[in-house]
Amino acid sequence: MPIQYESELYGPIKRYLEKRGYTVKAEVRGVDLMAVHPDEETILVELKKSFSLKLIFQGIERLALSDRVYLAVPASSTQSNILNQHHKSVKKLCRRLGLGLLQVYFGPRKTRVDVLVDPGPYKPRTRAKATKALHNEFTSRSGDPNTGGVTRRKIMTAYRQQALQIAACVAEHQICSPAELRKLTGFEKTASIVQKNHYGWFERVERGKYQLTELGRNELQSFTEEA
Repeated sequence: MPIQYESELYGPIKRYLEKRGYTVKAEVRGVDLMAVHPDEETILVELKKSFSLKLIFQGIERLALSDRVYLAVPASSTQSNILNQHHKSVKKLCRRLGLGLLQVYFGPRKTRVDVLVDPGPYKPRTRAKATKALHNEFTSRSGDPNTGGVTRRKIMTAYRQQALQIAACVAEHQICSPAELRKLTGFEKTASIVQKNHYGWFERVERGKYQLTELGRNELQSFTEEA
């Protein structure tokens, strides 16, 4: 059952920290839970019945008082619960903000405190491959064919742009080889686009020669009408 009051989180977390040598007190100058250890840095915990933007704001405020701030929420089996829906994203958000995250599980026989994230400085891992792919996509696109924020529409990628231009060349010349298409378009990956045929627009009519499929002709016609 879901908890009715935030205060129900206090007891399990207090016991959890006391077992680790902390002295715990509640409601210290507005802080829900404060834990002091003789050899460790002071811990501050903010309690809420569910993960929310308000809880994040409170956690950020507490970072001015201690580097070890935890947000604490109960575990929930409800699918609409934001922590269940976006588990990885919530944890990543807490790490980026330097906040810890505790989850209290109220079982039929046992109550458990799980540490999902420990507070501390966060340095995101460099994703060199993804960054390079992002910049390659930007520089490879011709113009700005999309509108930001639009949904339920096909995104015009650089790959799709090139495939359309290759399709236009095939339509004009009827049957072409990848080498001929590369000369006409100047695209380095022409052979790969035609041979892998990701969209189903091209078909081989003989060794090294390609023409458009009906799907390819229809797609090219649709694109021409939209443009």
